[in-house]
Amino acid sequence: MKTQRYWVVLLLLQVHLSFSRPNTSDPGQIMREMHQAIHSTNWNYAALRFDKQIELKQVCGRLYFAQTTEAKVELLAHRLKIMDEMTALADENTNEVCKIRYLKGLQVIKSLYEKVLGLDHHFASVRTLSEINRISNPNQYPEYTKLKEVVAAKKDKKFAVDLTGVLGTNTIVSLVQTFTNMIGSALTKEEKEKELARVECILDFTLRMQGDLNTIYFETAFLQTSNNKVKEDIETLFRDYTKPIGYMPSLEECRKNDDWETVTQKMNEYLSRMKNESGSAQYRMQVNVEFPIDRLLQFINQYNSFIDQGAKFYEKFKIILDSYENQKQCESQLPHEYKKLRSDIELAIQKFNTAYKPVEINGTKMKEILYGLNEFE
Repeated sequence: MKTQRYWVVLLLLQVHLSFSRPNTSDPGQIMREMHQAIHSTNWNYAALRFDKQIELKQVCGRLYFAQTTEAKVELLAHRLKIMDEMTALADENTNEVCKIRYLKGLQVIKSLYEKVLGLDHHFASVRTLSEINRISNPNQYPEYTKLKEVVAAKKDKKFAVDLTGVLGTNTIVSLVQTFTNMIGSALTKEEKEKELARVECILDFTLRMQGDLNTIYFETAFLQTSNNKVKEDIETLFRDYTKPIGYMPSLEECRKNDDWETVTQKMNEYLSRMKNESGSAQYRMQVNVEFPIDRLLQFINQYNSFIDQGAKFYEKFKIILDSYENQKQCESQLPHEYKKLRSDIELAIQKFNTAYKPVEINGTKMKEILYGLNEFE
C-alpha cells in the first residue's frame, strides 16, 4: 500500500506540473511535453496496476488454500474488489491521457495561431505590386525620365512618334520609342553616349529583372492566399476542438479575451461528466474529444507542408535576386527598394527556418500521441 500511495502522489505531482507550467511558444516543444506527460502518466498507472496485480495474486493464492466457505466468500469479494479497482485505474489512465492530449493540443493550437498571425503580418509587409512595378519599370526612375526629356527636346519632329498615355507606361514600347527618337535626334554621338551612360545600369537592371521581380510578387501573393487558408483552417479546427466541451467563442475571440482558462475549466467539467457515465455513453464522450485531437495532428502536417513550401519559395527568390549579373558594376545605381527586398527575403528565410519552423515529431511519439498507445499494457 505504501508503494501505491507513493505512485498516487507522484502521479498527481506529474499532472500538476504538466498543466501549471507557463505555456511555451514552440509547438514542437509542447508536443514533446505532451508525449512525455502521456508516457509518464501511463508509466505511473502501470505501476499502480502492477501493485494491484500483486495484491490480486496474493488473494488468489489465499483463496486456493482457503478451507471454509466464509473465508472463500470473503476472498472472492476481495478479488472482485481488486479487479474493479484495476478497471477503475484503467479508466482513470484513459481520462488522464485524454486530458493531457486535449490541453496540450490546445496549447499547440494557441502557439500555431500566433505563428499563422505572424505570417499574415509578414506577407502584408512584403513589397506590393506597385512597389515591384517601381523597381522593375524604367519609367519610374528620374534618370530615365530625364533622358526622355532630353531626347524629346532634340527629336526630329518629322519622324518622331509620341505615345499615348497607356503605351507610354509600357516598359518595352517606351524604350523602343525613346531609342528610336534618340537615333534620329539632333544629339551628337558624344551626347548620346553620355546620356546612355547615366541610365545604362537602370535599363540593364529593369530589362533583366522585370519578369523575375513580377514572379516574386505573384508567388508571394500565392503564399499569402495559402496562409489565409491555413488561418481559416485553424480557426475551424478550434471551433471543432472546443465544441464537444461546450465552449462556443471563436479562436479570435478566445485569443482577444485571453480566455484559455475557461476552455481548461470546460474540459475539466466535461471529464467529470464523462467519468460519471458508463458504457456507450462514456465511449461517445471520449470519442468526441479524441477526434478533434486527431484533426489537430492532421493540421500540424498541413502547417508543416505550408512552411516547407514557403521556405523553398523564399530560397528561390534569393537565387533570383542574386542572379543579376551586373550587380557589382551597378551597385551604386540600383534602387533602394531592390536592396530592401533582398534584405526582406533573407530575413524571411531565417524566420521560416526558426520562428515559423515546422513541428517535428518522430514516428513513435506520433503514434503514442495520435492513438494513445500504452507501451506498459
